[in-house]
Amino acid sequence: MKIIIDKNIPYVHGVLEPWADVEYVEGSKINHDILGSAEAMIIRTRTKCNKTLLGNTGIRFIGTATIGTDHIDLEWCREQGIKCASAPGCNSGSVMQYLASSLVYLTAKYNINPSGTTIGIIGVGNVGSKVARVAEVLGFKVLLNDPPRERLEGKEGFISLDRLLYESDIVSLHVPLTFEGPDKTYQLVDENFLSKMKNKAIFVNTSRGQVVNEKTLLEKLKKSIIKTAVLDVWRNEPDINTELLNTVDIGTAHIAGYSADGKANGGKMIIRQLAEYFDLPLKEWEPETLPEPDYPVIDLMGYDGSDFDILSKAILHTYPIEEDSDKLKKSPEQFEKLRNEYQPRREFHAYKVKTNNELILNKLRALGFR
Repeated sequence: MKIIIDKNIPYVHGVLEPWADVEYVEGSKINHDILGSAEAMIIRTRTKCNKTLLGNTGIRFIGTATIGTDHIDLEWCREQGIKCASAPGCNSGSVMQYLASSLVYLTAKYNINPSGTTIGIIGVGNVGSKVARVAEVLGFKVLLNDPPRERLEGKEGFISLDRLLYESDIVSLHVPLTFEGPDKTYQLVDENFLSKMKNKAIFVNTSRGQVVNEKTLLEKLKKSIIKTAVLDVWRNEPDINTELLNTVDIGTAHIAGYSADGKANGGKMIIRQLAEYFDLPLKEWEPETLPEPDYPVIDLMGYDGSDFDILSKAILHTYPIEEDSDKLKKSPEQFEKLRNEYQPRREFHAYKVKTNNELILNKLRALGFR
C-alpha cells in the first residue's frame, strides 16, 4: 500500500518502508493529486483534511502526530469510514517545560512573588494538569477551570470561568479548538473575557490561535490593561500579526510542544495505531534512542539562592525560552521555517541534577528531573 507522510515528522522515516510505498511531503503541500492511490497518511496541523482534500481518494486511515484534531473534518471522515487517529498528551511534558520557563522569565522580569501570585488554568487535560503541577512546585497558587471535567467529576477542585478571571494574576489557556456546543472555544478570549480579567494580569496561550480575538487582546495590551502576554499560537499562521508579536514579552513559532520527546511520542502513538489498523508488526514500535542534551548534568551543589532561584536555574538550563522568542521577533517572516527546522529540545527527565538540598531534590523530581 501507499502511505503519505509529512516530511517534518521526525523519527518515523524508514519505519514503514518494509510494508509500504512511502512518500514524504511538506505538510502544507499535501493535495488531492499527491494522495492518488494512497491508503493512509500521517500528518501534522498544517494539513487540512476535509472533503476537498480526501474526496474520491483511497484514504482509509489518517494519523495526526498532534494532540489536536481541529484540522480534520472528523464528522465527514466518520461518514466515509475513514479511521482518524491522534496523539493526545504526546507533548504535554514539552508544554509544561515551556510554561515553566515562561513563568521563571516573567517572575524575574516583573519581580513577581510566586507565593502571592495566582495562576488560573483553563482546560485541565493532559497538558493543563502538568502545567498546574509545575506552577504548584514553583510556589504559585493554582485555580482550575474545566467545565467538561466538572460535569463528569463534580465541582470539587474546579471553579467558574468568571471567578478564575477575577482572581488570577496569570491566566493560561490549554483548551482544544471547538466551534459549537456549550464548551465552544472559538473566540473564547474576546472583549467580555479580557474585561473580566484582573487589571494588569498576564495572559498565556499555548492552545490554538483561533481561541483568541487578537485585535481585542492587542488593544488591551497597548492600553496596559493586560500587563503582558506569552503567545505560542496565532491566528493566520504563518502570516502572524507582527504588531501583536512585538507587543508581547514572549512570542514563539508554535513550538511549545516541540521537544524531541514530544515528537517521538507523537510518532510512536500514530505508528502503533496505524499498525493496529492495517495489522502490521509494529504494534509495540519504539523510536530510536533520542539524542542526549549537550549538558545533561545540572550541578547545583553549594548553590546558595532561594528555593525558587535554584528551581529556576535548573529549568532555564533545559530551556531558555527567550532565545526562541528573540528569533521570531527578529524574523517573523521566517515563522514556518523556524517551526519546521526547530531543533527539538529535551524535556526535564533527560537531565540529572546534583544537589544536597533534599527539599529541592523532591521538587525537581516532581517536575521529572532525575
